Amino acid sequence: MSETARIGTLLLNSFWPLFKAGLLTTVPLSVISFCCGLVVAFIVALMRLSRVRVLSAIAAFYVWVIRGTPLLVQLFIIFYGLPKIGIVYSPFVSAIIGLSASQGAYNSEVIRAALLSISKGQWEATRALGMNRKQTLAHIVVPQAALVAVPSLGNAFISLLKDTSLVATLTVAEVFEIGQQIVAVTYEPLWLYIEVGVIYLIFSTVLTYLQSYLEQRLGRHVAAQKN
Repeated sequence: MSETARIGTLLLNSFWPLFKAGLLTTVPLSVISFCCGLVVAFIVALMRLSRVRVLSAIAAFYVWVIRGTPLLVQLFIIFYGLPKIGIVYSPFVSAIIGLSASQGAYNSEVIRAALLSISKGQWEATRALGMNRKQTLAHIVVPQAALVAVPSLGNAFISLLKDTSLVATLTVAEVFEIGQQIVAVTYEPLWLYIEVGVIYLIFSTVLTYLQSYLEQRLGRHVAAQKN
């Protein structure tokens, strides 16, 4: 068998295990972490905007710490460090905690900016109509802010998908970890890591298409409302 045929066979045989790891681990890990992070981000954003200085300070400190330290270090602290004080999580749960905390910090700034983009006039108008702060947020501010935040949040989700490669250091069987296992057996790092990159590219391309589709739908929805 020629070298080209051997490499082709190797890549063909390894494609499904890599793609399967993406479907069964990378994508679910990304979705769960993003959803959890989005909840954290919304709470932190509201805390940052709170008139209670203690809440605002706590939120600002959280964002400062998470944004100022590498995600890989955070993952190591959660998985390898916390067991030293009796707190033990599985690799998958550790990955979710680390990725969610990271998403919560970064996306809180996106959501905060989106909330601030709503004019004060709308707050005053709802107050004149007798709506309280919670009602204004739920029915007026949040729906409009969501439209503003979608593009940035979509980009954050795509970045998160690629960041899941870091959890291979926790032995989570996602795409990169499976790729490393195959490389350890075949001793073909160049072609296999290129293939791993292609797998991530496939998933990222699909997400980019979905993001564009969602933005177009939301754009038409906003235009319809204005008319």
